[in-house]
Amino acid sequence: MVALATIMSGVYIPGPGRRVTLRDVALEAGVSIKTASRVVNGEPTVNAAMASRVAEVVERLGYRPNELARGLKGRRSRTIGLVIADVSNPFMAICAQAIEGVARERGHALILCDSHADLRTEDAYVGLLTQRQVDGLLLVPARGHNAHLEAEQRAGLPVVAFDRPAEGVRTDTVLVENRAGARDATEHLIGHGHERIAFVGDVRHFYTARKRLEGYKEALEAANLEPLHSLDAHSVELGEEATKGFLEAPDRPTALFAANILTALGALRAIEDLGLRIPEDVAVIGFDDFELAHVLRPRFTLVRQPAAELGRRAAEMLFGRLDGQDHPEPRRLVLPTELVVRESCGCPAQPTP
Repeated sequence: MVALATIMSGVYIPGPGRRVTLRDVALEAGVSIKTASRVVNGEPTVNAAMASRVAEVVERLGYRPNELARGLKGRRSRTIGLVIADVSNPFMAICAQAIEGVARERGHALILCDSHADLRTEDAYVGLLTQRQVDGLLLVPARGHNAHLEAEQRAGLPVVAFDRPAEGVRTDTVLVENRAGARDATEHLIGHGHERIAFVGDVRHFYTARKRLEGYKEALEAANLEPLHSLDAHSVELGEEATKGFLEAPDRPTALFAANILTALGALRAIEDLGLRIPEDVAVIGFDDFELAHVLRPRFTLVRQPAAELGRRAAEMLFGRLDGQDHPEPRRLVLPTELVVRESCGCPAQPTP
């Protein structure tokens, strides 16, 4: 014990960088580890004088129980797991930040995993998180049958899906009005007189991409216009490539709907490279807010989805389950979007708020 700790004037001092353990408490108090554990866990079977002596040592040494071990015994680890599809996506980052805030307020730590929207990776992370005894799970589900969640739910693990529903599994879910938001944006461009409106979207199998494409097509069909779309633009570079494919065509579109933040950034890069002007040569609307949208010139029109509220409401739904709220059926919450009109769509400049 000399290398690990020092006893000076009757005071036990752990070695540098070493945390006080239950064994240290037991040695200092002159009791067995089992007795020290009973005192720490508040069991009433310990002699009062002995319990007082152990409690004094706990206070003096500043011993902190191993929360994971305590959580295993009480089926609470004070941690929750979060699996998102792309940690580099600013939208996902905002959701994660909001979730972390709720978890912190509830005395929980957050374990964050990035599935890269891959089902096998998601499966592996869910297994890792359950091995870590997380109290609950939040995730942006990857495409495919999320069967690996069923066994965890049967074992009592609360699961909440957000941004996209889990396929083939009944979970609590928080979504946004993707289809209505895309329809509103497309109708706004049609209102400016545009008849050739291109749509650049995310991976075609993603729930959000499908719903936004549906909203875009609904608006065009109502106006007797033909759709013009490109999907699978899952990065800034692919968004730029798809946009250039439209704008370099002989009969190029007069307006562009970029269906998420990455395709919007790619579209802006393509328009800059081609030397085109917004909105004189091509009007642009995006889906997802981003930090500099209001300071670009012209300022960027977009469909704002409530990213922070999405994460917060999903986390609150999870903690509701942990608190024992009785909801026999899975809950589904859909949050509204907002069309934020600025100048990139051709509207006149508005005063800066």
